[in-house]
Amino acid sequence: MTTTTAPERARYRDDPSVATVLRSPRLLTREALAGLVVALALIPEAISFSIIAGVDPAVGLFSSAVMAISIAFLGGRPAMITAATGAVALVIAPIMRDHGFDYFIATVLLAGVLQVLLGVLGVAKLMRFIPRSVMVGFVNALAILIFMAQIPQLVDVPWLVYPLVVVGLVILVLMPRLTKVVPAPLFAIILLTGAVLLFGWSVPNVGDQGELPSSLPALFFPDVPLTLETLGIIGPTAIAMALVGLMESLMTAKLVDEVTDTRSNKTRESWGQGVANILSGLFGGMGGCAMIGQTMINVKVSGARSRVSTFLAGAFLLVLVVALGDIVGLIPMAALVAVMIMVSVGTFDWHSIRPSTLKRMPVSETLVMVVTVAVVVATHNLAIGVIAGVLVAMVLFARRVAHFASVRREVTDASARYTVEGELFWASSNDLTTQFEYSADPDHVVVDLSRSHIWDASTVAALDAIETKYGRLGKTVELVGLNAASTSMHGRMTGQLGGE
Repeated sequence: MTTTTAPERARYRDDPSVATVLRSPRLLTREALAGLVVALALIPEAISFSIIAGVDPAVGLFSSAVMAISIAFLGGRPAMITAATGAVALVIAPIMRDHGFDYFIATVLLAGVLQVLLGVLGVAKLMRFIPRSVMVGFVNALAILIFMAQIPQLVDVPWLVYPLVVVGLVILVLMPRLTKVVPAPLFAIILLTGAVLLFGWSVPNVGDQGELPSSLPALFFPDVPLTLETLGIIGPTAIAMALVGLMESLMTAKLVDEVTDTRSNKTRESWGQGVANILSGLFGGMGGCAMIGQTMINVKVSGARSRVSTFLAGAFLLVLVVALGDIVGLIPMAALVAVMIMVSVGTFDWHSIRPSTLKRMPVSETLVMVVTVAVVVATHNLAIGVIAGVLVAMVLFARRVAHFASVRREVTDASARYTVEGELFWASSNDLTTQFEYSADPDHVVVDLSRSHIWDASTVAALDAIETKYGRLGKTVELVGLNAASTSMHGRMTGQLGGE
């Protein structure tokens, strides 16, 4: 079980803290306006993800509100937005289609429990094994997906949509240079909505995306039998949902760490996501995870830095859809499309594709980034893309490291001495047996491993094979220079692996 020490708590202390924000009118205004912008941007997204999952819009909207409010208290990354997401919707949709709403909610609850367990077990520490090239690919793929998600709102629409989007983009680019008192996205949404209402233009709006709820969410307990058959139905999907949600959330937290130059408690974020999903399920929500697009609106565009913005995003979302649903429904989609396009542009790491950068970067690093982007865009699943990128990075790294192991031979009248240098593992030790002159060597052979390290059973098997080959020729092999760890592994496994 993972525990947090006093130094770690100090390292992860919120900056600014909630108390600091509440005492400062300037900071509170910034956080409140950022939360309002995020809430407005969440509405069409949550409705769209509800449609993907095959549930009513209210399910996605309430899930987003509950998760945003709860993660503001539970999460390890201040200012990060957690809500219903497309990746989770895609994973869980088959349960709704094949088994109905009760099994759907049971899956969300089980996924939440699994995330809590994974968080407590310290799965967040695995983030250190994700290479920078995969992270860059993740960010760039995310920017592309955000942009692609706006394309349906720009196809087969009235021509007025296009100038509205252009005006929105101009506002979003120019306004931050003039003033940052009011977030540019909020000003663009208000201005474009006012223009559409004033001139009576007929363009797609938020209300066209689905019916908004008129009452607060209520507690919901799924009516499913507590049997192994039920576990067999919901278990595999719950595991997939838990892993996808954690991966996206931890990657997003890492990105926000870099943007804000602060640290976050990934372990707390992991189990916090699980509790948020459990609460979402108990209120009939579809679950979710961290949302990179809305998080970038909150952190990068609006400048929010505290849990207050996350909490207010969820609170404003509830107020907007329940009390002000009719007004929110009038917001033109063109305004939100403009905001999301700017988020896409701001999220993409343009430096990573500059010719000067590509010229300096190792080909393997660029290949890993391209693979990550390609798989994410092809599957529309960030988790699959990250896994593919990590696997490619591992293979390329192993291939590169394999060449670092070398063997040098010195022969005297009485013996042959082989000095092995480098790290010995499955990739580098596979060719180890081919580096020895079995027939030409004297009767006594010394293998000096003082400048190497045995990492796995493949290396022990290779050394056994070398001894066996010399033994068939009536020659003896002496292994010298093994460090303590290598001696322990070799002693434990030698002669026990079978084969040559």
